[in-house]
Amino acid sequence: MSSAEPPTNGTDGERVMQDELGTSFRADRFYARQMRTRLNPAMIEFIARMDLLFIGTSASDGSCDVSLRAGPAGFVQVFAPDLIGYPEYQGNGVMASLGNIIENPHIGLFMADFVTDLIGLHVNGAAQIVTDDDIRHTYPDLPIERVRGRRAERWVLVRVEEAYIHCRKHIPRLVPVDRVRSWGTHNPEHKGGDHFGVAAERTLPR
Repeated sequence: MSSAEPPTNGTDGERVMQDELGTSFRADRFYARQMRTRLNPAMIEFIARMDLLFIGTSASDGSCDVSLRAGPAGFVQVFAPDLIGYPEYQGNGVMASLGNIIENPHIGLFMADFVTDLIGLHVNGAAQIVTDDDIRHTYPDLPIERVRGRRAERWVLVRVEEAYIHCRKHIPRLVPVDRVRSWGTHNPEHKGGDHFGVAAERTLPR
């Protein structure tokens, strides 16, 4: 039996809904044909081209957070077919994702090629937070980031448990446009200011 075959046949919740909606046959086919517990070479090459990563985490009480990380193409590193990592740059200081990870290591990652292939990749697994010094001690050939504000303060390592395709039929095609990014800035204008007016609402007289 191939080691690439799925270790499970879905969660209990998935199975309940598949039975209720009559999709068990399609689900079984997907598990057998597309679900992997390690990245294959095509997935590794795909990750090396990505400059955007969506991450989903949840706290121990189940409350969820979805966020994104961005960087130059290849900022998500593949250390082994079952181990990837992404850098944590300076942010707003809330630490929502990292805070969830220390309570609950389960994490869902999503990357999509919106420009060329119009395809997505899901990677689910268990996350661990490490310092930049520690990861460079383990992986001394890790590229050193020279751009101020894009230097990792820490890394999130993800032990891969599931990796599978997201089909292209609903992925929009986007056209990249050059722009200047203010990496690591604290300038409110460069960060989008009070775009949704929340701060203004809270300073209005009542």
